[in-house]
Amino acid sequence: MTRAGPQRRAGQAGEARAAAFLITQGYKLRARNWHCRYGEWDLILAAPGDQLWAFVEVRYRRRPLGGHTAATVTPAKQRRLTLAAQLYLAAVAEAQCEPPPCRFDVIALTGPTPAEAHLEWIRNAFGAVN
Repeated sequence: MTRAGPQRRAGQAGEARAAAFLITQGYKLRARNWHCRYGEWDLILAAPGDQLWAFVEVRYRRRPLGGHTAATVTPAKQRRLTLAAQLYLAAVAEAQCEPPPCRFDVIALTGPTPAEAHLEWIRNAFGAVN
């Protein structure tokens, strides 16, 4: 059995906080830590009314060293996440469920702990798949 290090535990706590926040906003969790060969989406949610799905990348930093926390989602990471979203949507379509339009969001948490961090929700942070 492997033990999660402090960095991994902080990331998991940040994802849990982001999921709880989005659920209080009326979103429904469809998947958590969905991964494929291109990467992993931390959260995939249906917006209120199921008219839109949000693919969410969660980033946590104790201090905003070297720029904004959301800036750690580089263009290369964005390309991989876009491909991963396309695979997820293709799998859903194969299951006879036509997915609604989607957007890619980032939740940036910056602070001493994920529980105390400032939460910033950046909607439409980069490209989209429809």
